[in-house]
Amino acid sequence: MPNIQSFPFAVRIARRLRPLLLAGLPFATLFAAGAAHAEFRVCNGTPNLVGVAIGYRAEQGWITEGWWQVPASTCATLIEGELQSRYYYLYAEDAARGGRWTGDINMCAAENEFKIVGVNDCFTRGYQQMGFKEYDTGRQGSWMVQLSDTPGTQEGQN
Repeated sequence: MPNIQSFPFAVRIARRLRPLLLAGLPFATLFAAGAAHAEFRVCNGTPNLVGVAIGYRAEQGWITEGWWQVPASTCATLIEGELQSRYYYLYAEDAARGGRWTGDINMCAAENEFKIVGVNDCFTRGYQQMGFKEYDTGRQGSWMVQLSDTPGTQEGQN
């Protein structure tokens, strides 16, 4: 494996950029903090890959979208920016063990990547019907759901 010192050009560039990078660090921290407070995130606290779908109310009606693949011990942003609704709906499946995080709100989903308008007549329109869990965000601008193998609090605000 080559050593970075064997690339004098790269070292000179890195030395010149270092003050600029350090000067921009406080701004990057502010930007990152602001971005973290305007989204709907799902964090996977399990040891397996989890597939996630979300449902929400929009101008054109009820929307369901999926699938986000969330690897073990990571998070995924499902909606970027300020949340526009009070209620969001989530369905998730453990890819390895087949476990599910479900609820009693029926919405449409598809086997592959999807964005579906409407929650009625799922089967006649060629979709599956799944039970999504409701999350009341209280109109917070940001929300995070923690999926885990153990029962307990699995939601919160950022």
